[in-house]
Amino acid sequence: MRARHPWWLPLAAACGSALVRVVGATWRFTVRDAPEYTAALARGERFVYAFWHSALLPLAVLHKNEGIAVLVSRHRDGELITQLIEKLGFVAARGSSTRGGEAGVRGMLAWAARDRHLAVTPDGPRGPAEQMKPGALYLAERTGRRMVPIGVAARPVRALRSWDRFRVPWPFARVLVSHGAPFTAPLASLAASSEGGTAAASDATAPGPPADASEAASAGPEESGRLQFQHALDTVSRDVRTRVGERL
Repeated sequence: MRARHPWWLPLAAACGSALVRVVGATWRFTVRDAPEYTAALARGERFVYAFWHSALLPLAVLHKNEGIAVLVSRHRDGELITQLIEKLGFVAARGSSTRGGEAGVRGMLAWAARDRHLAVTPDGPRGPAEQMKPGALYLAERTGRRMVPIGVAARPVRALRSWDRFRVPWPFARVLVSHGAPFTAPLASLAASSEGGTAAASDATAPGPPADASEAASAGPEESGRLQFQHALDTVSRDVRTRVGERL
């Protein structure tokens, strides 16, 4: 039996997607990617893209109509988000780190089998903000794909009073996007729980040791991989915010 949704949901999704397209058309995008990512993309490699939940809106505009598969929460606002992003040219798999995690992974695996890029927000759907959960690594291992950290910053930008301080660039804002160097998930992540998260300007964005190297060294392969990718995502995000001078 299909879930019942409010009658106004399709209308809200249509209006929302139209608004995103109109405002997004005014944003001035600059894309500066790691050369390792650019070369791999040119070879036709498929990735698991990962970015903080707060950066979702500019990326929805930049990558619209590319058919990327996005993991969307099963929370009550998930159906609206699903319909909205589908109107922007994405496809969705429903699940999250807190509800329907296994179903979400199965959906993403199905899209991967159809040669789609995948996108997750590893701190979603409810945080803590910019703290990576293990599900993205698990998804990368299951698909055999490398992960790409994405950093986004804008100026001027409005940060909403939500758990993630969701960023909404103002009309005509400058938006800098950076796809970092691809990261290979550790094999040990395959043994992790499938309950996971939802999707670079220079070689400084390449995955390196986390800030607390001793912590990574003493951790198991799965935790070490999580810490390393957290460091990579933090680095590329910090770099673009510094370059743009993002002020919240």
